[in-house]
This record gives sequence, structure tokens and C-alpha cells, in this order.
Amino acid sequence: MPTAAPAAAAAAHTATVDGQLLDLMLRLGSRWVLWLLLGLSLLAVAQMLERVWFYLRERRPAEALDRALDQLHTQGAEAALQALGTSGSMEAEVARVALAHAADGPTSVAEHVAARVERERLRYERGLAFLGTLGSNAPFIGLFGTVLGIIRAFDDLSANTAQGASAVMSGIAEALVATAVGLLVALPAVATYNVFARHVERCVASAEAFGHEVQAWLTRAPRSAGPAPDARRDGEA
Repeated sequence: MPTAAPAAAAAAHTATVDGQLLDLMLRLGSRWVLWLLLGLSLLAVAQMLERVWFYLRERRPAEALDRALDQLHTQGAEAALQALGTSGSMEAEVARVALAHAADGPTSVAEHVAARVERERLRYERGLAFLGTLGSNAPFIGLFGTVLGIIRAFDDLSANTAQGASAVMSGIAEALVATAVGLLVALPAVATYNVFARHVERCVASAEAFGHEVQAWLTRAPRSAGPAPDARRDGEA
């Protein structure tokens, strides 16, 4: 008998906690999940548009790179550097760094190219983590809303048994909308993330290819590299 009172108190406390948790879930329902998914989808669309505009603005300057390669093989690194122009794309930035340090030798060029590629990769991948995370987790957010909606549907059935299965079916149908919305948000986010990630990898491969071209030219004709533009100006000063 002495142990009956603590056990009853513990059971009452558990029932109170369970009741409070159930009441919280019933109050929340699934509609707030729908609003959350709507807000996340708007953020995803904004991020997609920003990245599309960024990649269009930073598109590969094919003509300038080809012209720079021609100048590299005919007149040297300094002429190739001037032929690049003012493009700010990843390929142009890596090519500019490789040509500017051509006088330091192939090993130095390789290190400078690798460092610049990593910095440019971070710039090109900005915001992609959000799209990938949203695409992976939006279905689970929708499923959580569905679970909340089903809990509320069964609670409504227990409170009003006269309507029977119709009350549960309508509540479950409404709850499943959250899962559908979660999938609707996830699919474009995943597809866009894959397209953007592939584009970044193509840019990285193109930039590294130009760096290898400069290294091959230095290995083949190291004496024609000439001093770097900065070093030449320092010598003249």
C-alpha cells in the first residue's frame, strides 16, 4: 500500500503530460505546416531565380578563352592575359590567375589554379545547399503535417461518433494534402539543385582544363613564358 500513492501520482503525471502533448498537437493541426511549406517554396523560387541570373551573368566567355589560348601559343602569356578581357566568370578568373603566374613555373601555376577554383566554386555554389536540403526534407515536413491532421481527425471522431467514418475520411483527406504539398515543393528543388550542381561541375572542369593548358605550354616551352606582368613593372620601376 505505501507504494500505491507514488505510482498513482506518477501515472497521473504521465497522463497529464500525454494529455498536454495531445492537446498541443490538436491545436496545431496541419495548416501551419502548409503555410511553412508555402514560405519555403517561395524562398526556393527566389533562390532559383537568383542563381539562374547569376549563371547567365557569369557564363563562359568561349571566344575570349579561345583567343587567349591562340595568343598563348603564338605570343606568350602576357599577350594571352590581355586577350582575356574583363570577363568575371570562373573560367576567366582561373585563366587570368594561371597566366599571371606563368613565369613562376608549372608547379606554381597548378597551386594558384587549384586555390582559385575552390574560391570560385564557393561563389558558384552559394544557395545550393538550401535547395538540396529543402528537396530532401520537404516530404518529411509534409508527412509530419499529415500525421498531425490524422491525429486531429481521429480526435474529432471520438468527440462525434454520430458521423462515423465520414468524419475520419474527410479529415484524413485534408491531412494528406500536406504530404502532397511537401512532394510538390521537393521535386522542383531537387531537380533544380541537380541541374545547378552539374553546371558548377562543368565550369570547374572547364577552368581546370585551361589551367592544364597553361601548364602544358610551360612544360613544352618554359623559356617563352616571360616574366609576370607585375614583376616586369616592378623591374622597370
